[in-house]
Amino acid sequence: MLDEIAVVAEFCKINLNLKNIIMSDEYGYSSLPLCVIDAVFSIGVNYTSTKNTVDRFCEHFQVNKTSFTKLPDISEQLSVSKFLQISSEHGAEGMARNVYKNLQRTSTQNGILKAEAVVNFSEILMQFGVNYLQDVEIILGNINFESAVKKIPGQRSGLSIRYFYMLAGAENYVKPDRMVIRFIKSAIGRYPNVDESHQIIVGACEILSKQYPTLNPRALDHQI
Repeated sequence: MLDEIAVVAEFCKINLNLKNIIMSDEYGYSSLPLCVIDAVFSIGVNYTSTKNTVDRFCEHFQVNKTSFTKLPDISEQLSVSKFLQISSEHGAEGMARNVYKNLQRTSTQNGILKAEAVVNFSEILMQFGVNYLQDVEIILGNINFESAVKKIPGQRSGLSIRYFYMLAGAENYVKPDRMVIRFIKSAIGRYPNVDESHQIIVGACEILSKQYPTLNPRALDHQI
């Protein structure tokens, strides 16, 4: 795989702008529930629909979407506990129909409303004592946390977990979704699996960081 990592690193230099990386708004979310909504709703769909879903939630409840500081004060954040209270008052279907205006399900067979999966994900965060952005380091890479989330219908791949970490500020994770896997395939001529994709992008970033010192895996994923 070392040869493939080097090939992907070179492919990145040729095809991506690595000098001036400007991260999208979602990497500056003001509150943890927005990270959960985005991470769950973004799986398997066009990202525009996810962006619109987050925007509708923020507009409905008058929540600031982004923050000018990396870790806003907790007094400025919508807590996970408050989000769960709101969701309980409206119900999962009510949130889906009237707030998110998005009835997507986690999978076509035996899937649940993504609105319900967001609640389940948030409840697990609370079980592990994660209520604000400042708390995320508690569960980064925590096997028990990740196992619990993967039991939610449609979350078994772990993609939403990796992406949640990234949205919440972790810079050493990537989201090996279809776009990333296709990009790697264009470079090495085969489709890697999710774990291989993560290793390849992280490894390529390590090579590229010698020329681009501020580059991290999350930013490289973003450019892809």
